[in-house]
Amino acid sequence: MQKPFAITLDVGSSLANHTGSWRTERPVYLSRKPPCNHQCPAGENIQGWLFHAESGNYQQAWRTLVEDNPFPAIMGRVCYHTCEGACNRAQLDAPVGINSVEHFLGDEAIKQGWRFSKPAASSGKKVMVVGAGPSGLSAAYHLARLGHAVTVIEAGPLPGGMMRFGIPQYRLPREVLDAEVQRIVELGVRIEYNTKVSNVLEAKLAGGFDAVFLAVGAHIAKRAYIPAGDSAKVLDAVSVLRSMEGEDKPLLGRRVVVYGGGNTAIDMARTAKRLGATESIIVYRRNRDKMPAHDFEVEEALQEGVMIKWLSTIKQAGESSITVEKMALDDKGFPQPTGEFETLEADSVVLALGQDVDLSLIDGVPGMAVQDGVVQVNAQMMTGHDGIFAGGDMVPAERNVTVAIGHGKKAARNIDAWLRGTAYVPAPKSEVASFDLLNTWYYSDAPKTVRPMLDIIRRQSTFEEVQGGLDESNALFEARRCLSCGNCFECDNCYGVCPDNAVIKLGPGKGFEFNYDYCKGCGICVAECPCGSIKMVPEDI
Repeated sequence: MQKPFAITLDVGSSLANHTGSWRTERPVYLSRKPPCNHQCPAGENIQGWLFHAESGNYQQAWRTLVEDNPFPAIMGRVCYHTCEGACNRAQLDAPVGINSVEHFLGDEAIKQGWRFSKPAASSGKKVMVVGAGPSGLSAAYHLARLGHAVTVIEAGPLPGGMMRFGIPQYRLPREVLDAEVQRIVELGVRIEYNTKVSNVLEAKLAGGFDAVFLAVGAHIAKRAYIPAGDSAKVLDAVSVLRSMEGEDKPLLGRRVVVYGGGNTAIDMARTAKRLGATESIIVYRRNRDKMPAHDFEVEEALQEGVMIKWLSTIKQAGESSITVEKMALDDKGFPQPTGEFETLEADSVVLALGQDVDLSLIDGVPGMAVQDGVVQVNAQMMTGHDGIFAGGDMVPAERNVTVAIGHGKKAARNIDAWLRGTAYVPAPKSEVASFDLLNTWYYSDAPKTVRPMLDIIRRQSTFEEVQGGLDESNALFEARRCLSCGNCFECDNCYGVCPDNAVIKLGPGKGFEFNYDYCKGCGICVAECPCGSIKMVPEDI
């Protein structure tokens, strides 16, 4: 009896270019977006630089990373690494330690003296950046790489913004911050210190600038009405943390109460312990589930002896004590007073209730819209005034360093396009490589490498860095835990399992293609692809 498929051998050229009527779908190669890349507020190509790191090519990994973010050593310390929360590997054992590898690459770059590549040509355009914080410096970096002459105007005496004046040294050593800022200066960016811009239009005209990026940080502490005696010592966390950069450290006393529940409150309470406070107490009006501070920071504070008084609010401050009222959450989760009071001994009270931005520099600027204390911008991050862009704390968004750095990059690309009379068009969005698209049978357990921590005694009494970095062997191991979600790494699985020999190898680094004259659309290649970089699509007959 003749085999059914033999018929196709005798029908001539009529079916030579047809893939077969029995196939309803065909496999295609594609690049899906890894969930870590998708999650990153700075828009880093995380999987791209991990690929180089896992091969031991650390300089190329660093150069791939800084295409998007000029601060890997800083971000490896202060980023809240939401990318790891999205990492598919978490559903196998534990997420890849992306942040720890970034920390290693940043430190290695400082150690080896790696520098940014200079732009090939000058555009002849001048851009003014107001504010030398993470958003302003990120924009300055990207604009300089695009060939523009950038001047950063900074009201303070030093660069870094809230990275310097809001993040304590035990989280971010100042020599690391200075080294990464210096690279941007060496790229050709000019920074003018101790210069406050009082009117942005006048400054733009006086300097002959073609465009402006506003990146003023939120340095004005929010206040709360707390009845206090004349001798009560009530301070704000922003001012206290800022004063830590000077030679004369603040005198807070032995018993310090911090009022608030965010990361700044945690930083302030931990700083108080290091300044010698025997009691450092956070008073917060809700419970831990409602506390905006990150869990790992809360845990570190508790380890260091910081106490937290939940469901409490300060009603009055005196010379050596405060009155606290107990709160209770209603059915909607909002704190309500109970009428129950207690007294806490306190030499000083530090308010950590959030910050506002000084927007006086845009007063009277035509077209500028302000709502809820922030500047409104369009999708290109341009304000209502042509040629003036804004980002970071000044615009509606979550306030953290990573988001600010992403704003700087996005604004720079749109400023560049605007200066050239074009429009920046982002790359088309790819579908995200979710866990169900991976074949994890091929991966073995590989526990996440934990970064070393400074011992508790030194954490309570010094400003030494609390969290250490990985060494080269650990960083290499951690990078190799990446699953390469959504992107082919040429494992040859598809080539090996295809029953029809329809997969063609194109050579190292070039991937594969299908010979559809032989492929019958069985889908085994899709099922066996470890990283989900093949999918079946309807047959185009």
